[in-house]
Amino acid sequence: MRALLLLLLQCFGFTVVLTPILRDVSRSFNLVDQPDNNRKVHVYPIPRIGGIAIIMAYFASFLLMNAKDALSSDLSLVWNLLPAAVLVFAVGLVDDFIGLKPTHKLIGQLGAALLAYWAGVRIDQFAGYTTTGVWGPPVTILWLLVCTNAFNLVDGLDGLAAGVGLLATLTICAAGFLQGNMALSYATLPLAGCLLGFLCFNFNPATVFLGDGGSLFIGFMLGCFGVIWTQKSVTLIGMTAPLMALSIPLIDVLLCIVRRWLRNQPIFGADRGHIHHRLLDRGLTPTRAVLLVYACCGLAALFSLLQGFIDNLYVSVLVMIVFCGGAWIAVHYLGYAEFIFAGRLLRSGEFQKTLNAHLHLSALNKSIADATSTEQCWTAVLQAEQLLGFAGSRLVLAGSSFEKWPRSGKPGAHWTVHVPISEYEFLEVAIERGSQVPTGVIVPFVNTFSEALSAKSADFQLQAGASAGRMALESGN
Repeated sequence: MRALLLLLLQCFGFTVVLTPILRDVSRSFNLVDQPDNNRKVHVYPIPRIGGIAIIMAYFASFLLMNAKDALSSDLSLVWNLLPAAVLVFAVGLVDDFIGLKPTHKLIGQLGAALLAYWAGVRIDQFAGYTTTGVWGPPVTILWLLVCTNAFNLVDGLDGLAAGVGLLATLTICAAGFLQGNMALSYATLPLAGCLLGFLCFNFNPATVFLGDGGSLFIGFMLGCFGVIWTQKSVTLIGMTAPLMALSIPLIDVLLCIVRRWLRNQPIFGADRGHIHHRLLDRGLTPTRAVLLVYACCGLAALFSLLQGFIDNLYVSVLVMIVFCGGAWIAVHYLGYAEFIFAGRLLRSGEFQKTLNAHLHLSALNKSIADATSTEQCWTAVLQAEQLLGFAGSRLVLAGSSFEKWPRSGKPGAHWTVHVPISEYEFLEVAIERGSQVPTGVIVPFVNTFSEALSAKSADFQLQAGASAGRMALESGN
């Protein structure tokens, strides 16, 4: 215990001393993060080398331990993770200084995750079932990649990522004590000392930032510690405890992926829709937004510790239900427009209608491709009219004309969609105003029928030309 407290104090002291020194050096070389009045809400350039101070203080404190302690089993976890931690930190540091493409960053993180797996950070079982062999490595690596990038995404306000990391680290450290896992405690409590010392300079108003190097390092290490925590959990319910401890960053990255998918935006792109941005948009000051996130992290920490050490299955399920309910309420409070409109589509049935319409278009496209006459093409058009809810149709194709048009009613009772096929050929459909035709299917309908009928028109012209040639030959004979 004395050695553990000494490590904590050393990490705190080293960080407090190193951070201002590196900050001033960074300013001298103009290695600062410039504000952009959009995603970066700070008002003046700030150095982002905080990760250097944290990793130096963290590992320097272990190096100062005497040889006997350094070789003990309690410290072996830290030394085993050293190569992986240095690699993921280096990837973030290079990105801070010269910038890296998302794919290059992901490759570096993948290398670090493989090193961690080789060092013994492995999800060997899932709810009592062994996952070694085929599933063990990908599940472990995916977890480490998600945790690493989750903390990188949440690093958007003064003191946010460092404070969230501090609370998660203390939670995992407490779990280590309760489990009697001193190796986990030796690895986590010193990191808490580093983060506490860094917050002295990073809390609002911050004079130094973590940078990608610092945020990636914290997320990666916490991901590794979460795996080690679960290695003594044999039930699926018990394995949800680390998810709760890291829930805020994980929820943020999940929301980020879903939002960008709904908007058809690049997953690795940047936007102003993270949790902290939404809190600012709701009128909270940066300090209040950070403190609110801290409070949520504190509640999540209590839930995770309860979940990790409750033996009663029914109580564990109840804790998980309450936690998930609270998370849903919190996300609803953030007011994401993407989820609001997606929910409306699902409730109104518009999503199902659009999906069915696309399936019908696919089948009709094949029907036109298989058609051997203009009459069969017209039959496909009538099927589309019935399935999609059109009020009428007209088709001019390969010298044939077909029409099933609604009777004239009130002016403006219908609007039409004109689909050109060639200079003299076209398809036209009438849609009644206020009808239930899915709006998201109009453009796919135009594209599908325009391409299919254009190809079929060319086929009919070739057939007509070949037929005319045969007739000419026969008449000549």
